[in-house]
Amino acid sequence: MTQQLLMIEDDRRLAALVIEYLTHAGFDVAHAETAAEGVAWLKQHTADLVLLDLMLPDGDGLEVCRRIRAGSDVPIVMLTARGEATDRVVGLELGADDYLPKPFEPRELLARVRAVLRRQRGTNVADGDMAPLRFGRLEIDPGARRVRVDRSERELTARQFDLLLALAQRAGRVLSREQIMDAIKGEALEAFDRSIDVHIARIRAAIEDDPKAPRRIVTVRGAGYVFARVQDA
Repeated sequence: MTQQLLMIEDDRRLAALVIEYLTHAGFDVAHAETAAEGVAWLKQHTADLVLLDLMLPDGDGLEVCRRIRAGSDVPIVMLTARGEATDRVVGLELGADDYLPKPFEPRELLARVRAVLRRQRGTNVADGDMAPLRFGRLEIDPGARRVRVDRSERELTARQFDLLLALAQRAGRVLSREQIMDAIKGEALEAFDRSIDVHIARIRAAIEDDPKAPRRIVTVRGAGYVFARVQDA
């Protein structure tokens, strides 16, 4: 089945180039030029992935990301001409799965789209038959892809769920960022890529009693992260 993408981008020339390239690669790509058009399209259709520009004529792409994520876990790849790292960090904190700065090569965009879709498809298939993991008050249900603390559901993006599950399945083991990415079937991290840290912070905000003093996902300075086998937290 052809996978459906939605591109929310006001630059018609860029959109036409990307759509042609991705169509030749086997995707069906819908196009919205404004934030309003993109949000309206998603209310009426189902997308496998959203390509989201951060600078739109009728709104901030970060706000669009927030609105999409409030009602859907569809993967989001941000496209941004902004050079500030803070914009990328905020986008990841709001639930984006990846980002690509402009200008970019279409083949790099294609590689990132395929990687994000591969991560989600691979984890969805593999997790379906797994029993829930329980660590005291925390429950991670791979089949339903749900996380609960004290039976209260906590919201995570698809990538954040995969990251948490990878750590929980290896509870007690220290994992480097590269090992984490490999565990969730992601592409290798470059040395300066801090997206793992952003996602970890978001997960902590969702599952820790005190995210500033985490007891479940602990930082091991200079080594990575470890999921602690906490039974009473």
